[in-house]
Amino acid sequence: MLFLKLLKESFLFANDALRQNKLRTFLSLLGVTIGIFTIIMVFTAVDTLRNNLQNSVNKLGNNSIYIQKFPWGGGDDYPWWKYMQRPDPKIREFDQLQKLSQTALAMSYEINIDNRIVKYKSNTVDGAQIDATTQDHDITWNFDFEDGRYFTGLESRAGAPVTVIGYEIAQDLFPGGGAVGKQLKIMGRDVTVIGVFKKEGNDMLGITDDKEILLPLNFAKNVVDVQNGNYQPNIIVRGKPGITDVEVESELRGLMRSIRRLRPGEDDSFALNKTSVISNQLDSVFGVLHAVGLIVGLFSILVGGFGIANIMFVSVKERTNIIGIQKSLGAKSYFILLQFLIESVFLCIMGGLVGLAMVYAGTFGAKAIWDVQIVLDVKNFIIGIGTSVTIGVISGIIPAYFAARMVPVEAIRSN
Repeated sequence: MLFLKLLKESFLFANDALRQNKLRTFLSLLGVTIGIFTIIMVFTAVDTLRNNLQNSVNKLGNNSIYIQKFPWGGGDDYPWWKYMQRPDPKIREFDQLQKLSQTALAMSYEINIDNRIVKYKSNTVDGAQIDATTQDHDITWNFDFEDGRYFTGLESRAGAPVTVIGYEIAQDLFPGGGAVGKQLKIMGRDVTVIGVFKKEGNDMLGITDDKEILLPLNFAKNVVDVQNGNYQPNIIVRGKPGITDVEVESELRGLMRSIRRLRPGEDDSFALNKTSVISNQLDSVFGVLHAVGLIVGLFSILVGGFGIANIMFVSVKERTNIIGIQKSLGAKSYFILLQFLIESVFLCIMGGLVGLAMVYAGTFGAKAIWDVQIVLDVKNFIIGIGTSVTIGVISGIIPAYFAARMVPVEAIRSN
């Protein structure tokens, strides 16, 4: 009951200060508002960027390993000349891996033929991304269908003239819908559409199926040399549930070295790339961005903290007579200290809530302008309120301490 009474009186005093000194209070709270807004806005922007990038990475498969010629990465010391001499993954190696691997749930051999012109009657799409793959592509990659289905095993083995197309390709070639069952002209061949990928939109890594045309690899063999390095051949392996990517990677390294007959101590002539490498790099980069945002926001809050401390010192000065009367009537020192401390925290929370409201409103504007999925995590709101309370305690403790130590007689006599 005592605490509730104290809380009520502190709230009334703070509310009275707000009403009587609106401009002074506004200027004092502005620093806290800007500080909280800066911290949470930076955290929200970083989380949004991180989430969108991670969603792009997830399309590659959380437990998938890519056997390729070049390792993922770059930089000034990237020895591209060394990797250029490596052989591209071959279909023979893919077949052997399928027979020997014990950790793989699925494997697919995939190539990127290039951007080509695709036609349906008088409608034409320029720059379609044409890919060809083996049967298990629907397991090694993550995608959904808007309409239709994926290749059957028989269609894949026979190299049937069928295709699955992206959402944008379907919209451009078939504005009225009904793409499934229609025949396209691709690389001079008639190909029947059996499925349409669900719309994904543009992501931050440029990974999307919206403009893709997917063909069975055995069909593509009739048109191009599917093992040509210009088509970036690679083997994608997804591990079985319960088996870590480290175990899958270890097995694949041993199998590939055996298949390519590499001697002990000889460097690998292939790269095993996995999405966890990208995720770890993202964690490192965004950890730094979080720290930078926190530092910038803390400087803003520091200014706000000085403003709150100033208004609390002024409040103690204005209410010195009241403090003297309270103490002369038996109020304990801790009661006076808590009264001003709660008032300081209350003022900071008000500033923090305004800052959080600004962030919340800003997310709607950002979503409308850039059409991105904004991540407004609950933990950021908790950080905002927690920071406000902390600044309130730090800013108000010294003024509250001075108020609590006042001598009743001297306080009553003061002007």
